[in-house]
Amino acid sequence: MEGNERLKNLALSETGFLFDPSTGNTYTLNETGIIVLKLLKEGNSKDEIVKVILSEYDVEIEQLERDVTDLLIQLQELGIYQ
Repeated sequence: MEGNERLKNLALSETGFLFDPSTGNTYTLNETGIIVLKLLKEGNSKDEIVKVILSEYDVEIEQLERDVTDLLIQLQELGIYQ
């Protein structure tokens, strides 16, 4: 299953519980991770995700870009996102 297709099939609760039905693995996301994953599932790019979070939270853009990049790398390593 392609990574982006797998991304669409993930089950995400409002509390950050993430279930990958293709593997049976579960994960826990923090508030930022929840937002990023929801936006990814909607088809947003990394730049669009950063814009959305910047508009809603008081955060330094450099730190936010690093955090989003780190999460995307983790999702790629898990085969969830390409």
